[in-house]
Formats: sequence, structure tokens, C-alpha cells
Amino acid sequence: MAQREITEEELRKRVRALLDEAHPDKVDQFTFRGKQYDHGLAWVHFPEGYGGLGISPGMQAIVTEEISKHAKTLYDDMMINAIGIGMGAPTVLTHGTEWMKKNLLRRIFTGEDIWCQLFSEPGAGSDVAGLATRAVREGDYWVVNGQKVWTSLAHLSKWAMLLARTNPDAPKHSGMSYFLLDMESPGVEVRPLHQITGEAEFNEVFLTDVKIPADRMMGREGEGWKVALTTLMNERTAIGGGGPTRRGAGSIGVLMNLWKSREKGQFSPEAEILMRDRITRLYIESELLRMTSQRAKAARKAGNPGPEGSVAKLAQAELNKRIWECAMDVMGPDSLVYEPGYTRRRPTSRAREGRNSLSKYQFLRARANSIEGGTSEVMRNILGERVLGLPGEPRSDKDVPWKQIPRSA
Repeated sequence: MAQREITEEELRKRVRALLDEAHPDKVDQFTFRGKQYDHGLAWVHFPEGYGGLGISPGMQAIVTEEISKHAKTLYDDMMINAIGIGMGAPTVLTHGTEWMKKNLLRRIFTGEDIWCQLFSEPGAGSDVAGLATRAVREGDYWVVNGQKVWTSLAHLSKWAMLLARTNPDAPKHSGMSYFLLDMESPGVEVRPLHQITGEAEFNEVFLTDVKIPADRMMGREGEGWKVALTTLMNERTAIGGGGPTRRGAGSIGVLMNLWKSREKGQFSPEAEILMRDRITRLYIESELLRMTSQRAKAARKAGNPGPEGSVAKLAQAELNKRIWECAMDVMGPDSLVYEPGYTRRRPTSRAREGRNSLSKYQFLRARANSIEGGTSEVMRNILGERVLGLPGEPRSDKDVPWKQIPRSA
């Protein structure tokens, strides 16, 4: 479908009309973002009637810029509903039924319904297609039994994107189906998993005789992997493209401030030169990543992203870890003490008081960057095979029925 032609000035007028009707400084989050969706300014590349205008995704930056110019209250999509907005909405739009589109997309954007992703299992992490959670058809329902793990925000979520095996006699990529699961359904049990920070952002989820209406399947039976790829590609793009848009902002900005506030004589002259060179290199890499992400967003066309999203995801994960490692070295011995301790708790906010506390927290949290959303090793395989065209790794189980594949669990 051809994209509409809307000028930048026309789009800015639409944003100002939205602000005249509902200003974020004067109404609550749900009211403002609901109106933003109704005006087609939630995801401008989505079709009209589904939160968009059918124009280029690159035009979304104009919406953000215009709102920022006229409002103090700004909402970050990834803080509002990271999985729902970054992954759920594109999947619903591409594979969902008309009921799903009409009833779910708006509430995803407003943040009224938080979403989570039920893909990984104890025996199927990087190899998601090896999952063992079973869904069996019984009349108008699918009955699901199994266990999922590393499920971010499951304890807050209303809806989950569930991948389950519906045909164990088919090869592992062909015997899965994709479901929309109401997390409030009987038989769903969520248990916290505490991270090295002491927080429990994610969980393990147990599914015991959970009934899912047959019309909650996305795509056709056995096409779960095809639908899952839409989710995964959008996940990597959301993670990789979620960095700062302003020069010197984000994690590199924190590191720069730490360096500027260092104590006089903290480093020897030789160590000072080496540290300055190290920080300069990290700053340059951060700028290259920021500009590459901005260029990719501007050039992106409507539709789901390709494997190129793995580039930014991989680069951001590895760079982020090195930035916070450098921050620890700048702080010196103080970095060895983690003030918040290891209180087991559910996170209420990612904010931390003071640069030192933030840096220590992020140093620990960044360990997960190269795991969540696909490990760096998996990203390198994707880029090698699907972007560079290198030969894929040998797969001996490609055409073997899933039930014949040896499993550890």
C-alpha cells in the first residue's frame, strides 16, 4: 500500500490541534495518549484508524519534536509500555484479528494494558524454536501447559504474547502456534526472579491447564514461528533504536559528568591521559551509534523491520557495558560499594539518586544487555547469515519431528 503524502507543516498542525484538544500538562496520561492515538499520531506509519496516518515512520520524529516544543510533560513509549509498544503493537497490526486491532492497540499505546512476552523456557532460551510448552485443542479452546522464564513485567501485565507447541510431530519451527493470553486467566502463576541488582523485573511463569479461546490465536495454526519473527525483529529494533536522540545524552552523558567531577589528583598524569583517550573513544562510538540509529529511523519504510535491527541492538548492548565499566574505573574504590544493597524488591522506578548510585546500578543492570532481546552471539549469527549472506551453521534437526529431538528438559 502506497504511503500518504503529508508535508511536515501539515503534520505539525495536526500535533498542535491535538495539544489544543488535550494538553499533556493539563490531562492525565491515559487521556492525552488516547487522544494522540485518535489523531493518528501514536504510530504515524500505522494505517488510519489504528493510531496512524499511513505515512513514513521517519515522520514520527516531527510529532515528538512538536510535542516537546509545547509541553513540559513528556512520555517515553519504552517507559510506558516497552513490550506492548515496541513488540506487541506491530505484531497485532500484522497478524491480529480485527477484534484485536480495534480493542488492543489503543490501550497498548495509552499504557492501560501492559504486555509481556512468553517465549523463552528453561530448556529453550537462545533456541526458542525448541520450546516444549504444549497447547492442545479442546472444542473452542486451546488448553496450555508449560513453563516460561525471563518474562519481563509479567507481574504487571494484562496480556501476553505466547508461543506454544501445537504439533509435536512436525519439525520444531513448523509445529508452533502464537496466542494472545489474558494473564488474569485461571492457571497462570507468576513468580519473581531476582537479578544481580536485587530487583525482579522479570519472572518465571507457570501455565497449568490454562484455557485460551480459539479466536485468540494470531496467524494460522502451525505458523507461530512466522508470527514470532515479527515480534523478535521489532524487539531488536526497539531495543537498538531506544537510545538517546540528543548528542551527549544517555549513558555517555553520565560518564562524561563523572569524569568532569573527578577529584583533583585522583589519577596519575599517565593514567589521566589513558582514561581521557578511553572516554573519548567511547564518546565517538556513542555518537556513531546515535547517528546511525537516527539515519536508520529516517530511512525506514512502513512495515516490519528486517534483520538490520540486530546491528543497533548488538552495538548498543556491547557499548553500554563498556561505558558503565569505564564509569566504575572513573569512580575508583567507591565503585566497590553498592549503596542500595541487595534488597529483594519489585522495581517501581529505574531512577537513581546521584550519578554514583546510578552508575553502580547500571553497571550491574547492563550485564543483561547482551542477553535480553537475543544474545550478542545470536545477533552475530543473524547478521552473518541474513545481512552478510554468510553460510549458516549446520542444523541437523531442521527436518526432524520435534518429539524426536533430544532435550535436556
